[in-house]
This record gives sequence, C-alpha cells and structure tokens, in this order.
Amino acid sequence: MSKFNVAIIYDFDGTLARGNLQERSFIPDIGMTKEDFWKEVQERAKIEDADEILVYMNLMLRRAAKSRRFSREELEAHGKKADLFSGLEKGDWFKRINKFGKSKSLNISHYIVSSGIEEMIKGCSISQFFSHIFASKFIYNDDGLASWPGNAVNYTTKTQYLFRINKGIMNTWDHRKLNSFMPEYKRATPFENMIFIGDGDTDVPTMKMLNYKGGTSIAVYEEDEKKVHNLIADGRVNFVAPADYREGSPLEIQVKGAVGRISRSIEEGGFIPPTPPAP
Repeated sequence: MSKFNVAIIYDFDGTLARGNLQERSFIPDIGMTKEDFWKEVQERAKIEDADEILVYMNLMLRRAAKSRRFSREELEAHGKKADLFSGLEKGDWFKRINKFGKSKSLNISHYIVSSGIEEMIKGCSISQFFSHIFASKFIYNDDGLASWPGNAVNYTTKTQYLFRINKGIMNTWDHRKLNSFMPEYKRATPFENMIFIGDGDTDVPTMKMLNYKGGTSIAVYEEDEKKVHNLIADGRVNFVAPADYREGSPLEIQVKGAVGRISRSIEEGGFIPPTPPAP
C-alpha cells in the first residue's frame, strides 16, 4: 500500500454542480419539467418497488426514444452545460489542491462516485481532472444509441467504490478482484488517506463508512445549511462547508487541513503499512 497516495472523492450533482445534470437541458429537451420528471420517477419506483436510479434511467430511455436520438455524444453534450460551483470552471481548484499535496510529498488523485450519468459527467469541462469516474451509465446498441442501463450507482452501492479505489480497481465489472482478499501492503490508497465530499442525505452511507475506516468526510451545501449541520450533530460527517471551491474558501481550508493531517500522521508514524512477507 502506498501511504503517500491520497484520494479526494466527490459526489457530482449538488456537490460540484448545482442541481442534477439532467435538469439543465436533457429534461427540457424531452418535453418535461424537472418537477414532473422526478415526480414520475418517485411514483413509478413506489408502484414497482424499484430502485429510483434504475427508474430514472428507464424514464430517460423511454422519453428520449419518443423525441430524439439518445447517443453517447448527445449525453456528453448535455454535460457541457453543467452549472459548476464557483472556483471549478477552469480547474483551478484541482491544480491548487494537487500543488498543496505535492508540497507535503503526497500524490493526490481526484475521483467521482455519483448516481448521475457518467457520460454527462465526462462531457463537463472539469472531467479531465478526475483519475476515474464511477457513475451510472448506459449500454449502447449497434447504432450507437443507449438501449439499457449498464451501471446504476445508488445511495448504498456507492460504498463499494471506496473499496475499488482502496484496492486500485479502476472499473465496475471486476467483482472477483473486489471481493478477493488483498493484503494491506498491496492496496493502492489507504482509507485513512481518503477525503469524501458530498452534499447530504444521499451520501450518508459513504460518509459514515469512510468515517468508520478513518477517512474524512465533508458535507457541502449551497442553501440548506441546517440539513448538513444535522449530519454533524448525528455523527455522520466530520465537517460542513459552503459549496465554494474558490481560493481561501472554508472548503479549501478544510480539505488542506485534512491533507495536512494525513501528512503529519505519516511523518509521525501514525500509519505504517504492513511489511510485505518474505519471498
């Protein structure tokens, strides 16, 4: 295990961008309001006793089939319209955090773990800064059109991706490797070296698990400050901050503080990876 690897893991919708990516242009393009879209999702999920993520992906497929082509390229084009929070537009946030990590002799990598659509996230202007994007996505037919959900990331399955990052498994399909025993010294990133940034209730299982594993969780908000403060009161997150990624923001101070604590722990021997067995 490389004790010098640090992973900063983000939710997307409500964390890096305002609202849901589908709401910016996709939902209007299929002739629905966001209120009607999510109401139908919730009602259908209840009637069918189904997972909401799969239901919303099914609704996207059904409505798009009636009105327009539904290709990977079109989904990426919708992602270009993401309403990113301040400080993210040019990627300055990632550059500053990486530079700070380097000053502490740490290798920082950024990841997405989101219930949103991977193709849309890949279309946004900051996608280049992520080492890997774990998100819901579609399977495409021979005509290049989305035809079926290929992966659905819901609120509880998000936790598996922390283990994938921990073990260095940068895919969704390899469950054998994910579930196989891997000694600590072979793992890519210690849980103690992970920082998760999310926007509230849907990220609670991930935050709670990471806290248990010794990592750091931060809940961000744009307006509903009370909701995320309740997460601290309930012991579900370590910190809260406005979703402001500009230089000197409270969020930057908290993230740099967490990175600094990781560095100090390594220096003081607080985390020492096991010695590999002799050959």
